[in-house]
Amino acid sequence: MTDWEDIRHFLAVAECGTLSGAARKLKVDHATVSRRLAALETALDVRLVDRLPRACRLTAIGEAVRERALTMEAGADGIARLAKAAHAPLAGRVAVSAPPVLVAPLLARHLTRFRDEHPDIRLSLAAQGEQVSLSRREADVAIRLVRPDEAGSVTRKIGTMPFGLYAHRSYSHLAAPERWQFIAFDEAFTDMPQQQWLLGIASDRPIVCELNYISEHLIAARAGVGVAGLPRFLGEADSDLVRVDKNAPSFSRDIWLIVHHDLRNSRPVRAVMDFVAHVVAEEALLKA
Repeated sequence: MTDWEDIRHFLAVAECGTLSGAARKLKVDHATVSRRLAALETALDVRLVDRLPRACRLTAIGEAVRERALTMEAGADGIARLAKAAHAPLAGRVAVSAPPVLVAPLLARHLTRFRDEHPDIRLSLAAQGEQVSLSRREADVAIRLVRPDEAGSVTRKIGTMPFGLYAHRSYSHLAAPERWQFIAFDEAFTDMPQQQWLLGIASDRPIVCELNYISEHLIAARAGVGVAGLPRFLGEADSDLVRVDKNAPSFSRDIWLIVHHDLRNSRPVRAVMDFVAHVVAEEALLKA
């Protein structure tokens, strides 16, 4: 008989490529991963992994076992989701993954209302730019600025987030567009649509600084550093900023809400999804 926990640790090693990486992913120590992997190999009487000096490489049989184990993992996660959806009370923890721009500046401002309406639901909001897997239960609900295509999920568009160019009203070059300096993301975000939009507008005008989060762009614009491309719901809310993109091409991002189909009828999950959709709908500059 094989232990599911041994298989789970093996899958983490296969995904991360090292014992230490698997340990970090599973939040256990290195020795636990090594022991679990050895136990699985003993139970199956095969070597699943070649332990190299700086990496772990699956053997041929290890690759085959990994494929079967992934199917087992999907089944186990599916059982857990169905069980979670079956709980009728409006209670429990619901994890939401959302872009940072929508967490602190928008959703977090309405948490008191959600708490008043659903005192027994613990809403966990994670500000994450990267994609998470709903099938692996890395979140119960996800909000994305790109239409998700994860298998087994239910998706709907809940709004549109238009952007504009903003600068502090006392910005030294406000009346001289040819002298504008721009606040952009760093090179890791080259493919991000708003980065391409901003750089296209900047053209050969200088980038004065690179920051990785919209909240940092907002702070820099407030400080008079330069011109920033900001969601309009942020820019228009700040009385010290003025919108300066009168002749610039328009740009917006769609806002998508996604849930795994096994959880779509869970009452706590539905309550959270309704809350997110209502908050977006109430914001005048985030209309669907």
